[in-house]
Amino acid sequence: MVAAVPLARVVRSGLEESVHLGHIAVCDLDGRLVARAGDADREVFMRSCTKPLQAAVSLAAIGDETLPDREVAVMCASHNGEPVHLGTVRALLERAGLGPEALLTPPSYPLDPDEMARAQHRHPLFSDCSGKHAGMLLACVRAGWNTDTYPRRSHALQRRVLRAVERSTGVDEVAMGVDGCGLPVHGVPLRAIATLYARLGVPERLPELELEAARATGAMVAEPYLVAGRDRFETALMQAAPGVLAKDGAEALCCVSLPHLGLGVALKVSDAGFRAVAPAMMAVLDQLDAIEAAPRAALDPYAHPVVYGGGQPVGHLEPLVTLRRR
Repeated sequence: MVAAVPLARVVRSGLEESVHLGHIAVCDLDGRLVARAGDADREVFMRSCTKPLQAAVSLAAIGDETLPDREVAVMCASHNGEPVHLGTVRALLERAGLGPEALLTPPSYPLDPDEMARAQHRHPLFSDCSGKHAGMLLACVRAGWNTDTYPRRSHALQRRVLRAVERSTGVDEVAMGVDGCGLPVHGVPLRAIATLYARLGVPERLPELELEAARATGAMVAEPYLVAGRDRFETALMQAAPGVLAKDGAEALCCVSLPHLGLGVALKVSDAGFRAVAPAMMAVLDQLDAIEAAPRAALDPYAHPVVYGGGQPVGHLEPLVTLRRR
């Protein structure tokens, strides 16, 4: 096993206070490892980075029904729980003839601090995964599948998701577990996730789900605010660099698709420190020359996030990533 390597460090008042370690894989459309840092073969759960593929499977079951970009994007989202997100999830449920009580997401508070302060109690609708679940419920209604058991691994929809994960990553033996939202979660090597993201950017490389994958990723690019929301890195990245696809997942996993380069990136912070994700990923994108100067300048706050003390800036995070090219 290859050891984790430094991805980012925290500097407070001139002193290095913390260092976050992790692993990175960069792969092309054929699954070739183009660059890495740490262990590209490290097996990790895909967590919410699976959502664009899960949404594609749901869209295939929904059929020819035309959904607005917002509704498709929120199916791919780990959203903040802002009003625009919750209203869009409700719209999906209404299409299915269902209410929020049909959601089997764990009762949660919104991720957005302002919305969390306004929430009076936990609710399944507030879950950052409620859009994915609403899309799955619509798929079940349209396909005639049971809506009470959709999170079970044995459910027809989840069997189709597993098959899609296997075929899109090239991994035959996928580790299985239970995600935070209660759905099955899939464990594969980091390089397999990077390969999936390379292919999501060029959906014809996912022949069984080509149209649906194009629909899902196109909606994410068209409506990046629905994918995450206020003060979120992946929304900012997709807004600044149109065509780039970005998605994060629990335990500090972050994936990016670079269709113009035919590459996918998967980055995992070993200690699940989310604060290291943005500066480390920005360093990867810089070393790949993936973003032009103007949009890159707009993203600089994410490359060097501020560290505060007493409410005032006293330091910063800075990336330590050095990609090894193949």
